[in-house]
Amino acid sequence: MGHWTPAAAAASLLIISALVHSLLMGHVTEAQLVPATIIFGDSVVDVGNNNNLYTIMKANFPPYGRDFANHLPTGRFCNGKLATDFTESWLQFLPTSNLSPQASGRNLLIGANFASAASGYDDRTAQLYHAIPLSQQLAYYKEYQAKVVRIVGRDRAASIFNGSIYFISFGSSDFVQNYYINPLINHAYTVDQYSDYLIQCFTSFVQNLYKLGARRIGVTSLPPLGCLPASITLFGEGSNDCVKRLNNDATSFNNKLNSTSQNLKRSLSELKLVVFDIYNPLYNLIKNPADSGFFEGRKACCGTGTIETSLLCNPHSPGTCANATGYVFWDSVHPSEAANNLLAGDLLTQGIDLIS
Repeated sequence: MGHWTPAAAAASLLIISALVHSLLMGHVTEAQLVPATIIFGDSVVDVGNNNNLYTIMKANFPPYGRDFANHLPTGRFCNGKLATDFTESWLQFLPTSNLSPQASGRNLLIGANFASAASGYDDRTAQLYHAIPLSQQLAYYKEYQAKVVRIVGRDRAASIFNGSIYFISFGSSDFVQNYYINPLINHAYTVDQYSDYLIQCFTSFVQNLYKLGARRIGVTSLPPLGCLPASITLFGEGSNDCVKRLNNDATSFNNKLNSTSQNLKRSLSELKLVVFDIYNPLYNLIKNPADSGFFEGRKACCGTGTIETSLLCNPHSPGTCANATGYVFWDSVHPSEAANNLLAGDLLTQGIDLIS
């Protein structure tokens, strides 16, 4: 099951949207333009890094991508576009998959996407699914920096690294795909202790990025974990309602994330760090889908809509809907293209600080 944190995908859209808005309003000068986008994360922003890995966490087969360009799957965990894809008509600086052949030469100057479905703050989460752990994503980024230095020289490269916007999306898989189902973890930690451990991993990662030149970082909160269709199926004990204890865990983690982010900004004087709240807008969308033009917030489009994701969401999955636009979820973990678009728009104003 690839993990789901929609704000990570939405984050790139909202920041770029804010940038475009500021440009149109005359608030941003040429010298302030964002030179590149660097993405670390999971399945919502994985545009194909998992395609050639020995992992079950893939989406490079139908019906994934059926509403994408040419109706072809690319590795995106969606029926169509991720939120980041919606920016292509505005600014041509969205990075491709780090493991793609296109991630070379001057294409690197617009950034790189290191995201891998089923990755998390805890390296053990990715290792369970043979995905790319956070530590390896960071190692790939260091390799990326060396390539950029060779292309444009050290001074210009430093300017790119300092001016880029960095997105971090981890955490959901750590809970849903690891802690809740892995006795080796949940017998060793209470949920509060594990949450603290993930926050320590987040803190270390931000500090490492800062040392490498990052100054503008956006990180996503956890979504309402207990409202994901797969979570309700697996942990809801037969109920169709959101699983309260999972939502409570997400809320507790988010409170720690916000507090820790404030401390990081105080200790790292040049850091701009924004925590994107996905919990509340997504919860409202799930609970009141009709208010936003959706008719289904409990079940996903693919298959039965209750458990199918990754390999379980395939051309032979019975019951897959004909039109996903009315569904909040495409599969049991990931949002539909329509939801990606809407959530990105809702989060637009949260990223203003990163470009100011």
